[in-house]
Amino acid sequence: MEFRNQFIRSLQPAAQEFFARRAYTRQTFAGEIIYEDQAPFTHAVFPHSGLFSLMAEMEDGRTVEKTSIGPDGFLGFVVIMGGGKAISKSVVRIPGHASWLSVEDLDAALSQFECVREVMLRYAKSLISQLMETVACNSLHSAEQRVARWLLTAHDSVQGDTMDLTQQAVAESLALRRATVSEICSQFLASNLIDYSRGKLTVLEHQKLEERACECYRRIRHTSLG
Repeated sequence: MEFRNQFIRSLQPAAQEFFARRAYTRQTFAGEIIYEDQAPFTHAVFPHSGLFSLMAEMEDGRTVEKTSIGPDGFLGFVVIMGGGKAISKSVVRIPGHASWLSVEDLDAALSQFECVREVMLRYAKSLISQLMETVACNSLHSAEQRVARWLLTAHDSVQGDTMDLTQQAVAESLALRRATVSEICSQFLASNLIDYSRGKLTVLEHQKLEERACECYRRIRHTSLG
């Protein structure tokens, strides 16, 4: 099969063949929970399209996205750092397709192919940078800038310009009121930056939307594997 996940595509051909033999691929669905917080990791998950949100959940029910994982990364990095449990709840925000590779097969790939470890180290740097940028963004930038950044990241995770996405999902990811997200999206719609209808959002002007976002989007893209 042809992999679209950038992590797998960065590997040498023999390692890619190993993944093709051992992994299984299926569709992912909006709102699907990949792992609950503290659930045992059984598989690493490599998105080919779509977006996963790693969520922090407060005792009062509030949520906010710690970081997102798209086709340039994978879910399960804690496994190779000696952890066997999820450190947050992971939810499918943008549906797509992903490949599942068992922890045992991931260990075998690490032992057999040096390139797997090398790419994982590169991805670790990228993921840590993204986490730090997200903290700074949530603290310093306006709601409009954060929504624009999030939509651009989501746009990068799909093939084409249209994605299945609700305003409620954006609000939950950014810890914003749904009314706030709705107002911002209405402004983007009026400026012909996006189109939105019945749970489907289309990015019409990626570059102009980037002008409404904070610099965090560009900084995160610069550190990605792609």
